[in-house]
Amino acid sequence: MGTITLGVDLAKRVFSVCEMDAVGHVLRRQEVKRDAFAAWLGQQPAGTVVAMEACSGAHHWARHCLVLGLQPRIIAAQFVGPFRKSRTTKNDRNDAEAIATAARQGNMRFVPVKSVEQQARLAWHRVREGYKAEGLAIGNRLRGLLAEFGIVVANSDVALRRVLADLEAYELPGELRELLRDLAAHWAQVRERIEACDARIDAHARDDTRCMRLRSIVGIGPITADAVVATLGAATDFRNGRQLAAWLGLVPMQHSTGGRARLGTISCRGDAYLRTLLIQGARSSLQRAKAVATEQATPEQLWIRTLDRRLPFGKVLVAIANKHARQAWAMLARDVDYDPHACLQHPRHQRTIVTV
Repeated sequence: MGTITLGVDLAKRVFSVCEMDAVGHVLRRQEVKRDAFAAWLGQQPAGTVVAMEACSGAHHWARHCLVLGLQPRIIAAQFVGPFRKSRTTKNDRNDAEAIATAARQGNMRFVPVKSVEQQARLAWHRVREGYKAEGLAIGNRLRGLLAEFGIVVANSDVALRRVLADLEAYELPGELRELLRDLAAHWAQVRERIEACDARIDAHARDDTRCMRLRSIVGIGPITADAVVATLGAATDFRNGRQLAAWLGLVPMQHSTGGRARLGTISCRGDAYLRTLLIQGARSSLQRAKAVATEQATPEQLWIRTLDRRLPFGKVLVAIANKHARQAWAMLARDVDYDPHACLQHPRHQRTIVTV
């Protein structure tokens, strides 16, 4: 790198900046307030590398840097930590220097900068997850209150709604009935909010041809398809599908040494929300593969059946989710439709046929 590198530790009000030259020497450190940070970026020469740790607001400032002709670099937090000089002394100045040092590594991996549209679409997913957590908490709160008065409700929303609709049938204090009705009304409002989010996400998926392509894969519905497109965009920031699967944490961790490979559990790194959607979608793929007739099954469904016979349930789901991630990358990066028989053209499959 022959340009100046700026390591910025983002914050709410005061940003810490570390400026490094082409050989990694610290030229200057300074603190910049949030209101003056945008104007300060405009004074930097074009081509300057501005490195930031992945956090809330990082994509906003990265897009601002692109408008100014600067080169933004967003780095995951786990890649910055090893470059901090002291593990016991963590402050904004040390963090800014570590960010600048990490950005200068030739083999460093950076987080792709998301567009405004991508972040807006992902906002619906985040709000939906928040409503889901809130709805679960309210349901558990209702069950707990009813259990204190000897009314035990089954662990299903249908059973709870049935009890709440007929509170007069139980010997409860009038004041408690009023409280339960208010809480039940709030619970209903949260469910309505979730349905509204589902409708908006489904509309996004129907209006995007990339989402419609992804939905042709068994196990990927409108929510997963929209989340994939909003998170990855064209997916060209990944070299291949295997790199995407590793980024999503759908590959085993390694503890290999001395030429001996030791594989552990899946790494669970990257986007936990997207990984969860793919694994949940793998359940429906597994059920569909078991239900379809053998003569009508696709090569992928036959492969899933083979996995199900020799692997535990959890490993089968992860393997299917891994394949779906690689298929999604190929469809987005190459702008192609889903082909259930594409695996038959793979060189490895051709070698297997020749060997047999």
